[in-house]
Amino acid sequence: MNRREFLAGSAAVLATVRPAFALAGDAPVYRTSNARWQRTYDKALTVLAGNVRVMPRYPGPVLIEGSSYLGIWMECGPHESLLYRKFRPDVARHSHLTFFALQAADGQLPANNKANVDQPGWAQIQMVVPIAATAWDVAKATGDQELLEKAYLSCSRWDSWLMKYRNTRGTGLVEGFCTYDTGMDNSPRWRGMRNNCPDGSARNMPANPSLPRLCPDLSATAYGARIALAAMAKALGKNDDAARWEEHAASLRNLILQKLYVAEDHAFYDLDAQNKFVKINCDILARVCGEHVPDQALFNTLWEKQIHRKDGFWPVYPLPSSAMDEPSFVRPIPRNSWGGASQSLTAMRAPRWMDHYGRSAEFAQMMDAWCAALQRDGTFRQQIDPVSGAITEAEAPNYSPSSLVMVTYTWRLAGVHEEGDELWWNVRCNHPAAEDAMFMAKCDNGNQVELRYGAGAAMLSIDGRTIATVTSNGVRVITSADGNLRALVGIAEQGSTVAMSAPGRANVHLSLRPNERKVVTPNRMRAMQR
Repeated sequence: MNRREFLAGSAAVLATVRPAFALAGDAPVYRTSNARWQRTYDKALTVLAGNVRVMPRYPGPVLIEGSSYLGIWMECGPHESLLYRKFRPDVARHSHLTFFALQAADGQLPANNKANVDQPGWAQIQMVVPIAATAWDVAKATGDQELLEKAYLSCSRWDSWLMKYRNTRGTGLVEGFCTYDTGMDNSPRWRGMRNNCPDGSARNMPANPSLPRLCPDLSATAYGARIALAAMAKALGKNDDAARWEEHAASLRNLILQKLYVAEDHAFYDLDAQNKFVKINCDILARVCGEHVPDQALFNTLWEKQIHRKDGFWPVYPLPSSAMDEPSFVRPIPRNSWGGASQSLTAMRAPRWMDHYGRSAEFAQMMDAWCAALQRDGTFRQQIDPVSGAITEAEAPNYSPSSLVMVTYTWRLAGVHEEGDELWWNVRCNHPAAEDAMFMAKCDNGNQVELRYGAGAAMLSIDGRTIATVTSNGVRVITSADGNLRALVGIAEQGSTVAMSAPGRANVHLSLRPNERKVVTPNRMRAMQR
């Protein structure tokens, strides 16, 4: 069954699934006098709360996809729950454990767990953001030893399964057998291919001379998982395992770059069984960047030649699921189209790589565009037209990824969020989301952080202690978890000016170019060029 099909008889199915709504007592709080922004943000949280469900075959609450998709999918559900973790930490935990609990004896992780079928989904591998990576992020942030141990064991077995059943050509790269393996429904990339594998088993390759295909994005997902497995092994004191995972990850990354990147096209493509590239310029690129496969130099080329072109992946509403000048771009845009529409799943995944590669200022443009589109519509559907921003109305409302885009982007545009062991304070005093706004959240170390706007300035505080007062149209103030200043980053696309005062420091007045980073030392700042 197509995971993107509307559910028949949904009322009867919904009756079998128990809602579980209660937010954590110390959930993040955002308030603004901008009524439109506040209304849309609050609606997004309402959608997410309504999409927390207890599904068949597992007793804990999980965040389902919502809209017409009554279930949780491995390609996105664990990542969605990670983004929702501060509101429902129990949901983040169970949205991972459900896949580990349902893992098959041979090591296969289910592609999904849906309410309207009698078993988990085994007919495709359907992976994008590595569940190993999101499980590690949750376990690390919460100190959850049980989750760490189960994730390490399950994801190790999953890697072995992939190398046994999805490495039939012996290349070491992960092979795609069907459309749903990548979750790119209705994409020209998979034209003429089956949606899923025969007899309901992802082990079974359909009969087609193009198969199996060596897939850059599936291989990148396995690479990202191995990086996470190495980190988990270190945390568990398994240093020999950690070294082995690091070696396996490096080998896989090299294979992706050597075999699946076409330099003259500045693109990654599938390589079919006839050793011919399937030259569809599509969301593969964002997914490979999502796992940081390209180094900075290669990314800079991809950014110039592909990503940041208006005829590539940077129209008014980035990032389309196919490049704008891809000949197979599907128009008019139908529902559930990975043949051109800008998908909220891709937008939701963008924070995994845009800041990493030093494109925070341009990312702000993308976030503004998406938030504007979501506020105009207010129903949280799956996809938008990359040129007009029109929501595809044929989609059902209340889709979790779209709701998470609104919530996550609000905090990344004008709020504060944790990034590893740092706090990133995103100060934009003239932004609509910052109108008389207050962002307040509890950190993983127990500290209460607050970013409050008023009188043209932003006040940054930890546990009621002011660490800085800042006036700027776009600066990221990076501090340690306890508030020690580390760096300033220009996050306005046209550049920014900064006036900052902090206890025990001289006042700062400076200008920052887009994405310029200045490291803060006890007595001075020095520019760091990316």
